[in-house]
Amino acid sequence: MLNSGYEMPVMGLGTYSPSDEECYDSVTALLEAGGRLIDTAYMYHNEEAVGRAVRDSEVPREDIFVITKLYPDQFSDPGSAIWEALEKMDIGYIDMMLLHHPGEGDVDAYLAMEKAVGEGKIRSIGLSNWYVKELEEFLPKVNITPALVQNEIHPYYQENDVIAYIQDLGITVQGWYPFGGRGHTGEMLGDETIAGIAKAHNVTSAQVILRWNLQKGVTVIPGSANPDHIRENLDLFHFELSEEEMERINALDRNEKHDWY
Repeated sequence: MLNSGYEMPVMGLGTYSPSDEECYDSVTALLEAGGRLIDTAYMYHNEEAVGRAVRDSEVPREDIFVITKLYPDQFSDPGSAIWEALEKMDIGYIDMMLLHHPGEGDVDAYLAMEKAVGEGKIRSIGLSNWYVKELEEFLPKVNITPALVQNEIHPYYQENDVIAYIQDLGITVQGWYPFGGRGHTGEMLGDETIAGIAKAHNVTSAQVILRWNLQKGVTVIPGSANPDHIRENLDLFHFELSEEEMERINALDRNEKHDWY
């Protein structure tokens, strides 16, 4: 339950980098597998594909939660950028819109999103790649507390102090790159600690990482174009990590950020 009063699924699909067709197929696979949360962005250049998959699905629109983002090069004319996203996706309304990362004009862009909330075009708003210092500077300048803050979070970059800070403000946390991101996934899924815990539960390393996030109160949006992996990433409620297992994964933190955001 978000502070905006809307419910958001705790796990879903990130769509960073897939082509239009691949994105359409991935979103369709997610919806067919029972997933209902989709994360896209202006900079992913696939909002149209996400919208088309949602419209073509037999799942009722109100059961699907779509997140998109405004990029800093759109902050100078946020009203037009919001309208562009609505037109591209053509799904009636946007469940959640985020500012992709801090940039010049970000406060004005957020205020424009607040206006769109009042007009019913967007239901919830939030931020991506905002940390403690940025939030301390930003939040006093806006009227609506973000419903979501989305940051890079994985076993090698855990952000535990930031997660607690955000959650204490009543804001939901979402992690991107849960498997470490491109070029790092193999190492993370092959990590001896994670693989050992996975074997003990008869699940995959990916499921262990996602379950670890959920037990920390962090919602997850792993990306995948593989329907089997998409189904696997949703199947997280038939096992639970012990406190000792959680601590063993917590001990893997290297403060190793894999993207510049």
